[in-house]
Amino acid sequence: MSAVLGASLGASLRRVARWHRPLMLMVASMLILLVVSVVGLLVDDRVLLGAPVWLKPFKFAVSMAVYGTTLAWMLSLPHRGRKWTSGLATVFAVTGFVDTVIVAIQAARGTYSHFHKTTVVAEKAMLAVFGNAVILIMLANLALAVILAVQRVHADRAVSRAIRTGLALAVAGMALGFLMPAQGKAETALTTTGERVSLSSGHSVGVPDGGPGLPVTEWSTTGGDLRVPHFVGLHGLQVMLIVALLLTVAAARRPLLRDDRTRARLVGVAAAGYAGLIALVTWQALRAQPLLRPDGSTLAAAGLLVVLTAVAAAGVLVAGRRATAGGRGDPAAAGGRSTGVTSAQ
Repeated sequence: MSAVLGASLGASLRRVARWHRPLMLMVASMLILLVVSVVGLLVDDRVLLGAPVWLKPFKFAVSMAVYGTTLAWMLSLPHRGRKWTSGLATVFAVTGFVDTVIVAIQAARGTYSHFHKTTVVAEKAMLAVFGNAVILIMLANLALAVILAVQRVHADRAVSRAIRTGLALAVAGMALGFLMPAQGKAETALTTTGERVSLSSGHSVGVPDGGPGLPVTEWSTTGGDLRVPHFVGLHGLQVMLIVALLLTVAAARRPLLRDDRTRARLVGVAAAGYAGLIALVTWQALRAQPLLRPDGSTLAAAGLLVVLTAVAAAGVLVAGRRATAGGRGDPAAAGGRSTGVTSAQ
């Protein structure tokens, strides 16, 4: 049994290694940085704006590794325009690697990678590269989303819709990151050596950066924090794919979900609800409100969002039940189309 499992695991790893090479190399470098960052968190007690210097490289490494792996898997699926998507993914891999390396270099130096108004020529050039790479990452994802939005990239409709909506949510999350520099709230801060430097903006709203924050994320607990909508949107792709996966697993026990049209519509409802969540946390942050201290208006909006999403999901299930009763959801009646992945084999 162990030999069989080992052989299966080895085959899976070899298959993963054959995914988009630049992306997988980027992911491998992120895993190395992840280890370095963990060691740094354990042995380096320096702080910047109240947070350990190695926390930001750690978070960047995790985010890039997860996103890069997801993107590489997506591009392993049959789709049109492979030459374009491969090129765009390479742009993402290179720019993501460059940006994260700059974050790590600045952390090691005990200074800032974001919003730093430096007069040192070499550092100024490096931070200019960082800012332009961020734009390239967003544009590459936007182009990928457009190319994949016009085609069905997976035999299962739910997964295909999860990919399209998830990419759109991720691009929206990336775009929301530009709200931080748009604030233009000039501040000064200390490096780990005690040097006072100027920052052109920050992520907190209504309070200075560097105040009390949540564990690991360091999102402000005293004011709004624009990193919240940026993060929530950025990882919408993974959330949508998880939703599609959970629906597929549930279909084994719930005949109603065996029709991939129903599952695809439920993914669409989840995507709409998630978009509403992004809008909600953005609105909350812009009103200088901590994530875990919502006021009455925020709670009312959240409640309305939950109700509307639940009603929409219920409507999809009712329609699916009626269609099943009418014979459309039966695999035999549908010519096997409701089996999704199986129909493509």
